[in-house]
Amino acid sequence: MHKLVHAAANAFDLVPHSLIALLARLIMAVTFFKSWLTKVDLATMSIKSSTFYLFANEYKLPLIPSDLAAYLTVVAELVLPVLLVLGLLSRYAALAMLGMTLVIQVFVYPNAYAMHGLWAVSLLYVMKYGPGVLALDHLLWGDGNQRRSST
Repeated sequence: MHKLVHAAANAFDLVPHSLIALLARLIMAVTFFKSWLTKVDLATMSIKSSTFYLFANEYKLPLIPSDLAAYLTVVAELVLPVLLVLGLLSRYAALAMLGMTLVIQVFVYPNAYAMHGLWAVSLLYVMKYGPGVLALDHLLWGDGNQRRSST
């Protein structure tokens, strides 16, 4: 039985970091991009009036005017997914998405901690271990490989 447990553990080591990182990047890119699609009228490429209404009446973020929050969110939900898909500035895109996730969790949907927790794990993985070799970061700067740590 001992050998079987070790054989299974060794098999898990065969799953490449780059595959896990790619999946984490893609799932978060799709999640944020789909949110962007709900906020923008694609025919006119303008922000929907319902988006401004939500930011003013439902989301009510502190310290930032609702219109500015709507504009910033729409830009972030378009740009950050593109960066993650390309694997360009991946760690920073993941950091920005993690910040957005925390704001959403704390101020907008505090009961959605299970979903936001999964988002956070994916984003933290990319931040800590990099985007993998299937990323522009790896081609441009050699950033992408899993970094070895003592923990």
